[in-house]
Amino acid sequence: MQKIFSQELRFKDENGNDYPNWEEKKIEDIASQVYGGGTPNTKIKEFWNGDIPWIQSSDVKVNDLILRQCNKFISKNSIELSSAKLIPANSIAIVTRVGVGKLCLVEFDYATSQDFLSLSSLKYDKLYSLYSLLYTMKKISANLQGTSIKGITKKELLDSIIKIPHNLEEQQKIGDLFYKIDKYISFNKCKIEILKSLKQGLLQKIFI
Repeated sequence: MQKIFSQELRFKDENGNDYPNWEEKKIEDIASQVYGGGTPNTKIKEFWNGDIPWIQSSDVKVNDLILRQCNKFISKNSIELSSAKLIPANSIAIVTRVGVGKLCLVEFDYATSQDFLSLSSLKYDKLYSLYSLLYTMKKISANLQGTSIKGITKKELLDSIIKIPHNLEEQQKIGDLFYKIDKYISFNKCKIEILKSLKQGLLQKIFI
């Protein structure tokens, strides 16, 4: 990942030529909209158990960058009457407090707790944006370790620099590469779990 985003390794176009140089952008410049989050009053039952996914930091897994599900849901009333915001599908949610640096692409409409900032209406390839942000957030998180800082402010995050290939085709190639690698890793993890379960079953049958 480091060699790709440091541009030590580069893709070529279909004619074998180099793509144009990359641009430096602030994170705030890669999305048309930025959303915060909020927690509806837990004492008001009408705010909860609706049909809007409400994402917490614990829903975001370090090794799963495409969010498939979450544990809690809120109602439309909570969007209208609380600090929670309805965020459009295909946005990137970034944890800025507890678990700072975790992030995910959310392919459905959703809301989040106040521990997030979400980048919406992305201006660049969504998978490239996702993996480039992952690389950037890892560097930010490493700099925060060993300090008393519990998170990153909205301004600090949005002012952080991200590198963007000028050519959309190169963005797509990079995003697709990392996505395919992650799918391969996930597939093999599933195979390992199946083999572990098979082994446990055989051990029980043999030694009982």
